[in-house]
Amino acid sequence: MMLKKGLHCALVILLLFCISPASSSAKTEARLSDIIVTNTQDHLLVYFNVKDCFTEEMSRAILNGIATKFTFIVKLYEVRNVWFDRKIADIRLRHTIEYDTLKNEFNLSLPEQDNKEVKTKDFDEAKKLMADVVALKVTRLDKLRRGLHYKLRMKAELDKIELPFYLNYVLFFLSLWDFETDWYSVIFRY
Repeated sequence: MMLKKGLHCALVILLLFCISPASSSAKTEARLSDIIVTNTQDHLLVYFNVKDCFTEEMSRAILNGIATKFTFIVKLYEVRNVWFDRKIADIRLRHTIEYDTLKNEFNLSLPEQDNKEVKTKDFDEAKKLMADVVALKVTRLDKLRRGLHYKLRMKAELDKIELPFYLNYVLFFLSLWDFETDWYSVIFRY
């Protein structure tokens, strides 16, 4: 009888392990979209968002109170024909979302907006805020030279989920919903 229960438990764990990769590979790939490069009087700005970054598993984890972080990487280069491109800016920006189950609200941290802390009860609004980079200051305009070409490269990653120690063994398959977009480039002349 004990052997039968152990075999049944092992079969359930094996089934979870086999099903999880298939379901996560069926999702569409996260990608950057709506990229806009503009400027103010003093700064070069970039706007963009990430599409298809929230899977069903990720949404469930967030709603269960697991803090989730998106890291956005933005690099700016001066394009040079004869020599290597010169790096002007290298930015790592982190958006964080955490659901407070007692207050029934989402707490977001948006550092490009003067370290703005946002609270909302609407999950769709929270997901939109999490995936949008708004008016990120890439560099001061006085670091750019008129008439030259520049390349702006961007990508987004979901940081590894840090579970409480006792859940690492139970929810080992959650690491399968990590994402990372491809690099996206915009070449412009200043």
